Amino acid sequence: MTDYDYDDLGLVAGLEIHQQLDTATKLFCRCPTTERDPDDSTRSFTRSLHPTRSELGELDDAAVEESRVDREFEYLAYDTTCLVEEDEEPPHRLDTDAREVALQIADLLDMEPVDQAHVMRKLVIDGSNTSGFQRTALVAQDGAIETSAGPVGVEDLLLEEESAQRVEERDDGVTYSLDRLGVPLVEIGTRPDIDSPEQAREAAETIGMLLRSTGSVKRGLGTIRQDVNVSIAEGARVEIKGVQALDDIDDIVRREVGRQVGLLSIREALAARDAGVGDTQDVSEVFADTDSGVIGGALADGGSVTAVPLYGFDGLVGREIQPDRRLGTELSDHAKRNGAGGIFHTDELPAYGVTDAEVAALREAVDAGEEDAVAIVAAETETAELAIEAAADRAETAIEGVPEETRGANDDGTTRYLRPLPGAARMYPETDVPPVELDPSDVETPELLTEKVDRYHSEFDLEAGLAEQVAYGRRMRLFERAVGAGIDATFAAGLLESTLTELRRDGVAVGELADNHLLGVMRLVDDDELAKEGVEEVLSTIASDPDLTPAAAVEEAGLSGVSESDVRDAVSDVVDRNADQVESQGMGAFSALMGEAMGALRGKADGEIVSDVLREEIQKRA
Repeated sequence: MTDYDYDDLGLVAGLEIHQQLDTATKLFCRCPTTERDPDDSTRSFTRSLHPTRSELGELDDAAVEESRVDREFEYLAYDTTCLVEEDEEPPHRLDTDAREVALQIADLLDMEPVDQAHVMRKLVIDGSNTSGFQRTALVAQDGAIETSAGPVGVEDLLLEEESAQRVEERDDGVTYSLDRLGVPLVEIGTRPDIDSPEQAREAAETIGMLLRSTGSVKRGLGTIRQDVNVSIAEGARVEIKGVQALDDIDDIVRREVGRQVGLLSIREALAARDAGVGDTQDVSEVFADTDSGVIGGALADGGSVTAVPLYGFDGLVGREIQPDRRLGTELSDHAKRNGAGGIFHTDELPAYGVTDAEVAALREAVDAGEEDAVAIVAAETETAELAIEAAADRAETAIEGVPEETRGANDDGTTRYLRPLPGAARMYPETDVPPVELDPSDVETPELLTEKVDRYHSEFDLEAGLAEQVAYGRRMRLFERAVGAGIDATFAAGLLESTLTELRRDGVAVGELADNHLLGVMRLVDDDELAKEGVEEVLSTIASDPDLTPAAAVEEAGLSGVSESDVRDAVSDVVDRNADQVESQGMGAFSALMGEAMGALRGKADGEIVSDVLREEIQKRA
């Protein structure tokens, strides 16, 4: 990956962090916030959405582009789905618990809460909300975090409802699940104070640590998303949506810088050639007898092949601007947004069944010369016309340089076009929810995770690495409940971080183990009703049947406690079977016999007790 001089390029970046809150109920109704399996859906309904004008009569560009694709949205509902989620009933008041967590986060970010939270509607017509908009409220402003490269300002903190979960996308529509819709979410926007990929990642890590310090945010894939705003001096602001992993942020920034540098280089080449974009036209006749499966299939279905001449673009449409992504990929992204499968262009033809003769005929049909390129779309006629116009528009912006836009993050660190940047026309007041007075005076500042690590190390004598694992782990609150109930801290930490990890690696369904299961098993060990050596088997038993109580799982696993006399009898049998080894090795036989003795007792007895009895029995015979 190219290493750029980011100061010289004038890199400016900012973050938008979206984090789900772990509250019992949703933001505007009392439905639970638990994730559901789409297979558990009890019914579904459909909606079609269209853009509406703002209070000033304006239409948002992003919403207009989204509406060009005619799609129907299906929503999977559950036994917990209510009329608010279906947009058949007005939203209720802002959830109190969500407000308190948001104010805690504002305190950690050194932000100033607003006096009143006013709920606004944000126009969203991609189907991710049944109402066609997302509700959001400003909670606090003007904060800051520290990074090793200097402070990064935090501009605003908003409390909003999460969108519905996308389950399936089809040519004619999208299926969403309503279990996620309405889950409380905070959006944290930094100022554009970030000037390197490394600082972007560090800022995101710092904010993530502060969020988890509340103990009231959801954990797991999809519960936190990072959007990154990136621009360079001669480029443009680009918002990159949906960065799932912190580890990807610095690569995303680097590759977006590289994309903008590449587009600026293409702009210079196009300017030198006095490039332009011609009129779109139907070129179906050129491919009447084609052997191309894609083109021939579209024509056989009654579709068309549309083309646009790109004057001066020869060799530039195929130029790479990100790994495995070219200017032609950018044109293709815009065509796809209008329903086409993509584009072909002459920088990559002949290929895909298109012959040299067809390429020559195509160039002649659109009056393209040697320095020119041609892009084509093969699809249903209306789709082909819309798609080639979209590709032509994107080619026009290539002449100008880098377009402002919203892009989506790909798994490999590259990005793809999503839609234009949204404007102010997408936001207007929510009249169904009254303003809420915010009182931060009763908000308790949470202990930072970094402080927890130090406390776990000093107070509970946990090894530093284990203390960090527990503090930053998903079950931190359970650990604190356990030690608060008198459970040995080292045992609790080892069970939650080491034992569960080992069981997961062995294929045990650890996700089925609820907090009450784990705490119950810890209490059985603490009450000497279960040996530590039997913990893994009991947890495995519960994972296979989560309806079992920990005590019932001990019985099911055959690990009910044994008396000391039973332990002595079992150990004596082991020593008797190995009498020759004991006679010849004495205590040197201890390690081998200890393993055999524990196996004979199958985790029913504590290892320390077994160890003491075994030493006695060996000494008697030695």
